[in-house]
Amino acid sequence: MADGGHYYNEHDDRTAPQFRNRKGRGSHKGRLYDRSRRDRQRGSHSGGFGGPGPRSRLEDTDGDVTMSDSPQDTSGQHRWAPYGRPSRKGDGRFDRDRRQGKGGGGRGGFRGDRGSGGGSSGVGGKNRTGWYKVTIPHGKKYDKKWLLSALQNICSVPYTPVQYHVDHNRVHFYVDDSAAASALHKCSHKITDTDGYKVEVHVNDSAPPSFLLSDLKPEHLEHLKQCMAKRFDGSQQALDLNSIRTDPDLVSHNIEIVLNWKTNMEAVIKIIEENIPELTCLNLSNNRIHKLDELAELVTKVPNLKTLNLSNNELKSDRELDKVKGLKLVELWLNRNPLCNHFKDQASYISAVRQRFPRLLKLDGHDLPPPIGFDVETPTTIPSCKGSCFGSDEIKALILRFLQQYYSIYDSGNRQPLLDAYHDGASLSLTTPYSTQNPSRSSLGEYHKDSRNLKRIKDSTMRFRLLKHTRLNVVAFLNELPKTQHDIASFTVDVNTYTNTLLSFTVSGVFKEVAVDGKSRDSTMAFSRVFITVPAGNSGLCIVNDQLFIRMATTEEIRRAFVAPAPTPSSSPVPTLTSQQQEMLTAFSQKSGMNLEWSQKCLQDNEWDFNRAAQIFTQLKSEGQIPDVAFLK
Repeated sequence: MADGGHYYNEHDDRTAPQFRNRKGRGSHKGRLYDRSRRDRQRGSHSGGFGGPGPRSRLEDTDGDVTMSDSPQDTSGQHRWAPYGRPSRKGDGRFDRDRRQGKGGGGRGGFRGDRGSGGGSSGVGGKNRTGWYKVTIPHGKKYDKKWLLSALQNICSVPYTPVQYHVDHNRVHFYVDDSAAASALHKCSHKITDTDGYKVEVHVNDSAPPSFLLSDLKPEHLEHLKQCMAKRFDGSQQALDLNSIRTDPDLVSHNIEIVLNWKTNMEAVIKIIEENIPELTCLNLSNNRIHKLDELAELVTKVPNLKTLNLSNNELKSDRELDKVKGLKLVELWLNRNPLCNHFKDQASYISAVRQRFPRLLKLDGHDLPPPIGFDVETPTTIPSCKGSCFGSDEIKALILRFLQQYYSIYDSGNRQPLLDAYHDGASLSLTTPYSTQNPSRSSLGEYHKDSRNLKRIKDSTMRFRLLKHTRLNVVAFLNELPKTQHDIASFTVDVNTYTNTLLSFTVSGVFKEVAVDGKSRDSTMAFSRVFITVPAGNSGLCIVNDQLFIRMATTEEIRRAFVAPAPTPSSSPVPTLTSQQQEMLTAFSQKSGMNLEWSQKCLQDNEWDFNRAAQIFTQLKSEGQIPDVAFLK
């Protein structure tokens, strides 16, 4: 991934083509979901948890059928089902139709995912064309405040995001204004994240958000509150909401409580917060729950919760547990959820759950080994980012002088004088972030072909070829790269190692490509470069290893880049030569036939003694030790 090594993102498919959801074929010919028959088989709820101890209070005994549409749940795969409890499968056509937005039959029929783009217009909301669903692929990794602010800053139409939520790796929210939807669509690929990748924005027609379709009436809320009071065990601070949708008191008043509907779950949590905030045990089994977004509020609203039963629901991925990992649970029930079938063995199942709940002592009624942890309750904060770190003023002056000279030549248009900066046996490697995007269409395309990302390149021959050896090859390669202008003011320097014989430091900053043949590149890029150097002369540095990483600059880096006017690059190798040295340099170049850069090096090595420099030049030339590049002008 782009963090840490900066070189690799293992699932970077953010620019991959979109694929439309496949529509179902044929009419819905499956059986309508016969809720009344199912209720008769289960029997009415007796109220209360019953029996002593958390296991008996939370044990599920009604044998409810779990409707699973997990793509991994196939007969051709044999996966570990913890503790071997078999699950009975429901009517597959029911789930298929539900995913395609079709309705079930009867009052008890499932009404489909009302937050999805499919389905008919909802009751009480705007018509279907009045709402739009905005999707950010891989949006889960972004901070909500940062993402919405970044979109608002470049969106030409002000908008109000409605029902912002995370679904697997995606972020979704809704807008009810066609102009805002169109403007948001145009924001796609206009924001660059901290890893250097463009943020995609997809906008599609949508049904109204679910909370507009299923608000509970005040009288229904009162009946729900009475129902929950009946199910609360004050002596144990335990609330049993197992199969609450079938509660006789609610059914008799024609009230349907479905806890996988956002507003229904929010109503339940609000009642808990206002009436029983000291709750320690909550049973939500047999409620068709497939998302845990709303349960995230339990972390702050029910801080004493220790036991949670989510068994016999429709949780398909253990990633859902990340939304409630702030709970300090000691007992959790997840059995008979599709996610349980995704682990190869019991150990991996326990490990995945315990990563989210390190204090857990019981899982699905089975005792776990005591957790290993640290009693660090004091919240810690990450120190603020600091600027450059040199270690000493002497090192600072040395490095800044080196960087000023190096990038003055690098940005001059003629990088040949950089031969003086590299050791004879120097090596250089270039790396860019991995992307599935067509390199020719990427702003990094000209660098991508030479990228030596060891996580992507396994062939030893290719690895060797992409590593530039000797200073002649290094500078020749640098001359092939696009012409640039670096923002010196953006540079941050960190000294990694310093001894009397070696200095290693990292410099990071931004640059842009300058006009070439009348064509200009607007892209601002960022770089991080590790120089490993050895002493050269009295107060210089000689590069023995150069590792260059290039990526697209982030939105914030672009905003700050090139605020101060940049100095005009000079083609002169030493801009601070005295007039006498300049005259000597010109004369030596004319007599020797070498270019200014090599002539300057010869004079400097001989302490600006013209006659001695000429003698050394004649000797080295007769021995064939002066490379051809020294005579290129």
